[in-house]
Amino acid sequence: MPKKTSEQMTINEREIELTSLDKLYWPEDGLTKGDALDYYRAVADVMLPYLTNRPITFRAYPNGVKGPGFWRRDLPDNAPDWLTSVTYQPETRDERIQVPLIDDEAALVWWVDHSVIEIHQWLSLTDNLDQPDWAVFDLDPGKDVEFERLLEAAVLVRDDLAQVELQAFAKTSGASGMHVFVPLAAESSFDEVREWVHGVALRLAQTHPKLIAAASGGTHRGNNVTIDHAQNSVARNTAAPYTLRARPGATVSTPLSWDEVEKGKLRPDEFTLRTVPERLKKDGDPWKGALKLRQKLPKQN
Repeated sequence: MPKKTSEQMTINEREIELTSLDKLYWPEDGLTKGDALDYYRAVADVMLPYLTNRPITFRAYPNGVKGPGFWRRDLPDNAPDWLTSVTYQPETRDERIQVPLIDDEAALVWWVDHSVIEIHQWLSLTDNLDQPDWAVFDLDPGKDVEFERLLEAAVLVRDDLAQVELQAFAKTSGASGMHVFVPLAAESSFDEVREWVHGVALRLAQTHPKLIAAASGGTHRGNNVTIDHAQNSVARNTAAPYTLRARPGATVSTPLSWDEVEKGKLRPDEFTLRTVPERLKKDGDPWKGALKLRQKLPKQN
């Protein structure tokens, strides 16, 4: 039986018309827009807590991953009135923008139906945009760096943070890198958090110079894993937990357990649209409990 090309759906009492369900989004993998919608619905219960009350930026691909994509940072003119947003005044612009929010499954499905493949989150919540509740260590591999070395670097970050009694959580970026997230009490500025992450990166680069480098200019260069601290800035975008990526295989930015990271055998391309829903059914979310942590930033020396 051929797949539907359109469908009317009611979610959370919202009527949503799904269109072009048979459009190939990942043509080399035979995956469609309908498959992307099915994926996001399958992971919605686990993913939504990471998105709620948090500004969101989207990467949309109207013609699939082989076509051009664009960033969507505000509500479009055709957005229904039940979609929510938060007002933000960028320093470099005169006008305010309405940054999208995803409050429930209906909003998630509406955005994905409107060509969104990637969902990127801010590191702060709507009621406190200038003080992050996440810090992120963005681990970028140089062109000749094997993924095993990224896993090793993530463990070193975790162990360094454990010395000041901070819990950290690792995930694949869905591309070539990794992220180590640290939940925080939202009481420090982005400048303070960024300076702290940079300080940890410099310390690790000094003690492990053959593996780790602190960002200075570009990343993804050389033979080291670069820790990019600049991601800790207001309105910067970081791939959200469980977002699809517009990459071959329909990879997913996937939260990991530290046991998985320490074993060093996983590869980012094994976490995909096809595999992650079953992984969640089998093992649950390895980040469970992270959102309840309110950790204080260590005092700077």
